[in-house]
Amino acid sequence: MKISEVIRVTPPSDSPESATELCLPLTYSDLFWFKLPPVERLFFYQLNELTPACFNSVVLPKLKRSLSLTLLHYLPVAGNLKWPPDQPKPVVLYTANDGVPLTVAESSPDFNLLTSNGIHDAVELHPLKPELIASDVSTSTVALQITLFPNMGFCIGITAHHAVLDGKTTTMFVKSWAHICNHGNKDNSTLPLELIPFFDRSVLKGPDGLDMLYLDQWLALSGSDSNKKSLEITTSGGGAPDLVRATFEITRDDLNKLRERVLSVVPHSGKDLHLSTFVLSYAYVTTCMVKARGDGERRVLLGFTVDCRSRLNPPVPENYFGNCNRGIFQVSKARDFLGERGFVYAVQKVGEMVKGLTEKGVLDGIEKDLTIVFDVLKQMAESEIQIISVAGSPRFGVYGSDLGWGKPKKVVIVSIDKSEAFSMAESRDGGGGVEIGLALKKNEMDKFSSLFLQHV
Repeated sequence: MKISEVIRVTPPSDSPESATELCLPLTYSDLFWFKLPPVERLFFYQLNELTPACFNSVVLPKLKRSLSLTLLHYLPVAGNLKWPPDQPKPVVLYTANDGVPLTVAESSPDFNLLTSNGIHDAVELHPLKPELIASDVSTSTVALQITLFPNMGFCIGITAHHAVLDGKTTTMFVKSWAHICNHGNKDNSTLPLELIPFFDRSVLKGPDGLDMLYLDQWLALSGSDSNKKSLEITTSGGGAPDLVRATFEITRDDLNKLRERVLSVVPHSGKDLHLSTFVLSYAYVTTCMVKARGDGERRVLLGFTVDCRSRLNPPVPENYFGNCNRGIFQVSKARDFLGERGFVYAVQKVGEMVKGLTEKGVLDGIEKDLTIVFDVLKQMAESEIQIISVAGSPRFGVYGSDLGWGKPKKVVIVSIDKSEAFSMAESRDGGGGVEIGLALKKNEMDKFSSLFLQHV
């Protein structure tokens, strides 16, 4: 890896918007993620004739210019997370001349391997992801890295502070950058309505005092108090150096087969089952992951994040900027996923979790969520539990991020190798399937691969 430059990209200085200060207080949904590790994504773009000269004279200037124009719409991305002395909780603050940190680099690893579905060492992706500029008093909300692979293409790495952006907001920002890079120029930086961020925090309704409850819990966990007001991000377990990565595809035909498999076992029409693409995919991957690790006595925690925008009353706009989500958790025994009915059990379990959101409401019991997370992190550190959670979503449409040189060849979430999560995205071919990303130890990956391929 050769670093070419490290700069800050700011909104255009000749625009009145760039001189406007913007301050967004963190909501209860933001504060749930306050000190959890950031999310790291990589977008690979293949351009086989991309020479260093063409990259530096054509591609890179276009990326920088369109990024600058995009920041006019997304000023918080150029800002920082801070905790002013006169504020009861942290804020996202943009002031004139703020900018997003950008690293430009050149790399020589095997581009085709890193963008394939095949197995490779997880650490090979780490040099491609940028680090947030972080301290106790100020943390960048986003960091970017553009890495050239000579005569192969380039990669855009984005690291997002989870207390500022959820997955939907992050991908909306990347799509906006792609739209302006693909269609815009100096005089045309407009965005479609669905990509224009909505910043009004007042639309996010929740239990009174939930934001301060979450904040106090974080401060108590870290040993801080309201006078210190530290913004330090906690570390997460995992990230072992011997992890390998691989990608698996669940096609639409596979989903139909899995659905039929459940209905052939369940002794009724299945009308009470929730057999969505998400439920089937998550249940199948979970079953394979549990079986790959073996040992039927340990506990297994199932967890996924639900986008609450359309589920709240009244609904929150789909283009709302910030976190608007909630984690859903259930604990089972590993033995429940073993045997012939293991997959059916997983489908029923995950389906009940999804169904509960409708029956009880998306905010039911939300006051306990952070306590559950703290307990899980403790058990994870002590290796007492297998955690199977999901990063990303097939609904984000990450492969729709065309910068003008075609859609990404591959999109990966690097940070899953720290959290025991697997990633989900829509299939690149647009066929209605699901792309699954995993980071496991080599022997576990081999077992998972064998189990996965048995039924899809």
